[in-house]
Amino acid sequence: MNTSLKIALAAALSTAMLAGCATTGGGTYGSASSSTQQDGMSQTKKGALIGAAVGAVAGLLSGDDATERRQRALVGAGVGGLTGGAIGNYQDRQERALREKMAGTGVEVVRQGDNITLNMPSNITFGFDRADLQPQFYPVLNDVAATLTEYNQTIVEVAGHTDSVGTDSYNQQLSERRAASVGNYLMSKGVMRDRFILVGAGETRPVASNDTESGRAQNRRVEITLVPLRS
Repeated sequence: MNTSLKIALAAALSTAMLAGCATTGGGTYGSASSSTQQDGMSQTKKGALIGAAVGAVAGLLSGDDATERRQRALVGAGVGGLTGGAIGNYQDRQERALREKMAGTGVEVVRQGDNITLNMPSNITFGFDRADLQPQFYPVLNDVAATLTEYNQTIVEVAGHTDSVGTDSYNQQLSERRAASVGNYLMSKGVMRDRFILVGAGETRPVASNDTESGRAQNRRVEITLVPLRS
């Protein structure tokens, strides 16, 4: 599936599912809450929406307010912003670097306008009902951290996701713990804390059917979205 189709499908899924989000803690940590319960949508309609979006990523979850707060914090910390055509050129170079480092890892790199999203599936991130990082995930995150350090003029949203096993509230908390695990690891590798927005989407943004184990594994994922810092 090509990138443009994935983006369109992801946008359609987001609109249809009406998944919202709210930030707390001064814009650094947030959570996304579901406005569509599974049993409130027909199985046929839900299956069609999910099936159309297999392999797509949800993109930025935290919203403009959280991004603006992170931007103000970074400007206050002395990190300069980008303007005009420099934004696209900067993200082009960062995207190219990430594609080179993520090649063969199973991580999907998706460009959405000036934003770059890394979609990290469960086979390299988290096991079922777990929020601790799997050892095979460390080399991937090390490469991500190195790239984020080199390209420091971006805001970093880390979004955790779950499958549908368990209650909505439990999965929301689990997704937030997953986002925190990834974010804290990247910070431990020297990526500036002020750049981060950590958000949990719970089970509200599936990219595959939760009716199969392979689909649930795809939904247990982390997405890292890089937003350029604008001056």
